[in-house]
Amino acid sequence: MQKLTVLYGHPTDPEAFEKYYRDHHMPLVAKMKGVAKVELTKMLGGPDGSPPEYYRMAELYFSDASQMQATMGSPEGQATAADLANFATGGAKVIVGTVE
Repeated sequence: MQKLTVLYGHPTDPEAFEKYYRDHHMPLVAKMKGVAKVELTKMLGGPDGSPPEYYRMAELYFSDASQMQATMGSPEGQATAADLANFATGGAKVIVGTVE
């Protein structure tokens, strides 16, 4: 299984981020065919009470690398990736890994 992880930096306006994320971005994610599972996390901080390095994390799971490439290369996948620039004011880091 392949996993694409998006780590969102702290937005300049968390309320606007949350509204856009919920009302516009996640409906785009829902249109992508081939995503086996989606997990969303809002960071709370470190175990020592330190502030979190990232604001949010989104994890998208795919059956294998070819499915991930097909999904992300589709018009829906491209639209979802391009949408990051519309709301991720704190930046977004995208990483890919194999789930063991």
